[in-house]
Formats: sequence, C-alpha cells, structure tokens
Amino acid sequence: MSLATVVLTETVHARELPMEPILYGVVAFVVLLALAFVTYSYRDVANRHRFKAEAYAARHADDEHAGH
Repeated sequence: MSLATVVLTETVHARELPMEPILYGVVAFVVLLALAFVTYSYRDVANRHRFKAEAYAARHADDEHAGH
C-alpha cells in the first residue's frame, strides 16, 4: 500500500463537524453581540452618580493626600 493511498483513505474518513460551518459564524456573532450589549449597558454610569462624586470631591478637597 503506497503512502498516497493511505493519505487518500484517511481523508475520506475525516471527522465530520458537529454543525454546519456557517453556524460557527452565527454563534460567534451572537456571543459578540451579547458582549457588546453588556458593554453598552455600562455607558454613562459615571454621570448617574455625578452628584455623589461632586459631594465627595467637595468634602475631600482640602485633603493633603489628594491625588496620592
């Protein structure tokens, strides 16, 4: 049996994918879309607490260790 015959025989019995190749792209797109939504949900979080931040800064404005 020649090497070419062995290689051709082995490639014929290659392992099948568990799902269609296009579905890998769809799954990746859905996962990245979910991560983008999570990232987008954190937008403007600092401005939601602006008054707390301003009050904290006013209380600690004369602190000697401000800015470390």
